[in-house]
Amino acid sequence: MNNKIKWIGAVFLVVNGSWVWAASLPADLKWETNDTDPTFASPQALPGGTLNMFVDSFPLTFRTVGPDSNGAFRSYILDNQLRLISFHPNTGNPIPSLATHWAIAQDNQTVYFKLDPRAKWSDGKPVTADDYTFGYEMMRSKHIKGPWFNNYYTNEVVAVDKIDPHTILVKAGNPKAKLDLLNTTELWPQPRHFYQLDANWVKKYNWALVPTTGPYVMTEVKKGKSVTFSKQKEWWARDDRYNQHRFNVDTIKVQVIRDRNIAFRHFLKGEFDTFEMLLPNWWHEKANTQEYKQGLVKKVMAMTDTKQGAQGLHLNIANPKLADLNVRLGIQHAINIDKMIKTVLYGDYQRATTFDSGFGPFTEVDLPGRGYEISKARDYFAKGGFDQAGPDGILRNARGERLSLAITYATAEHTKRLTVLKEEAKKAGLDLELNLVDGATGFKVMLEKKHEAAWLGWGGGGLYPQYWEFFHSDNANKPQTNNFFNVADQQLDGLIDRYGSEFDIETRASLSRQIQQRIYDLAIFVPGAQLNYVRASAWRYVMLPEVPATKNSPDLLYWPMDGYPYSSGGLLWLDPKVRQQTEQARGAGESLPSQDMVDKTHARS
Repeated sequence: MNNKIKWIGAVFLVVNGSWVWAASLPADLKWETNDTDPTFASPQALPGGTLNMFVDSFPLTFRTVGPDSNGAFRSYILDNQLRLISFHPNTGNPIPSLATHWAIAQDNQTVYFKLDPRAKWSDGKPVTADDYTFGYEMMRSKHIKGPWFNNYYTNEVVAVDKIDPHTILVKAGNPKAKLDLLNTTELWPQPRHFYQLDANWVKKYNWALVPTTGPYVMTEVKKGKSVTFSKQKEWWARDDRYNQHRFNVDTIKVQVIRDRNIAFRHFLKGEFDTFEMLLPNWWHEKANTQEYKQGLVKKVMAMTDTKQGAQGLHLNIANPKLADLNVRLGIQHAINIDKMIKTVLYGDYQRATTFDSGFGPFTEVDLPGRGYEISKARDYFAKGGFDQAGPDGILRNARGERLSLAITYATAEHTKRLTVLKEEAKKAGLDLELNLVDGATGFKVMLEKKHEAAWLGWGGGGLYPQYWEFFHSDNANKPQTNNFFNVADQQLDGLIDRYGSEFDIETRASLSRQIQQRIYDLAIFVPGAQLNYVRASAWRYVMLPEVPATKNSPDLLYWPMDGYPYSSGGLLWLDPKVRQQTEQARGAGESLPSQDMVDKTHARS
């Protein structure tokens, strides 16, 4: 009997006496790779040493999906897990990662990937097609309690099939332009040999040390205190073109220091090697100690051209008071972002006008600004029923209810910003109640939709703006989703659905602008500030390339991991000779030449 029957795009095989379906390769595929884009790390980089860093709160879980997983620490884990491909941080072109080659089918919906046969998990097991088919099953499972992932792997990614042990296909939910399609389909694998997918999955793997494909593994965990990562001595991808001279340190120790001022004192003692300084008061005021004056510690600023995630005030319209459009419009004109930028932020930032920016034609740049206008704010509040001033100057409605807005935020450094906003809002008859909640716990409060208003910023990751998770009614009034607005708007849903399925880039960009217009019309988001640089302090022995950042470097200049979606981190190294020189000068009270710099290589023209 002939044991193979060919079908279009598929085969049936006899396996253990049974007929099973398997995908096959189209004959007309054109395989691509990229081994010609310029490298971006420094050949002068040296291996070895321990990098000491800090975070302001211990993670609530080591899982990267499911309840409480969407915290800041997740980047340490996900940015150490390689994807099928990545994107070059300067050219934006796709580059190999776990896949060596890729090919797009004629339907502009299906991508075929050739997996690198050398790829291994950190426990020594090979990375195979089965890890991708299992990953697809896992991300669709209700056991992970991850609605965003359930949706993405149902509507955005509709198939992951095995061709052979080192070849897979990934199919998007609809046709897309090339980069959009690659961005949708360049998935992370999940170790099939490690996970057991059942109803206890969330609890069972809450603190599991999952095998990784990247250069580092977690080697020591002190609950509530620190997490230590160590580099794999025989990491399988260490000599690949775009990994050379990267991920140089042997050990990364991340300690928990809840107070940034205390962390800065540890930094000046040499207990931390780097200190991020995006916040203007640190850059302009506090980075002026003797260690800086002696040249022992340096300040580095690099201009970038990154896409900006949204930062600002998210209004929870499930609150009866905020359900009134007039009240929301009043809030828009009662929040004095411009004064906050001019005073607390030293004018270093720019006023944002949209939810996400820097995405070219995908950003609606012509939205009229809603500036701070007391009279206009009071007019809108009056239309919303708050037309009587109380003895404290705060407006009240006919029932005697005060016009107050509780703002939940999780970064203590933002208290000064919000204090300015509070004082200015009071002039418009609005009382802002500031509610600071500890890092990971604060974000959990927001995820559980227990806030009136949430003050936070989102990373700008992705090639194009993302809207479904933030604004679609599928995620309204549900915990553990990013729709912090609880918005469920039929017009917005329709635009987002069309945006997600549109193939033509120009039409998709138009839909993006329409979505931003609708968000503006609903007045559910008060845009905050945005920036186009990264900056930090470091002891002078912490080195970066001559051009210290890439065009798409993340917020953290000295980020030791890889990055998403651009492969841009892991550029730093520690120079033992410079460390010895620094320690000798410090002990002798001597000064060294300054290494401060401002690099404008990637400044926007």
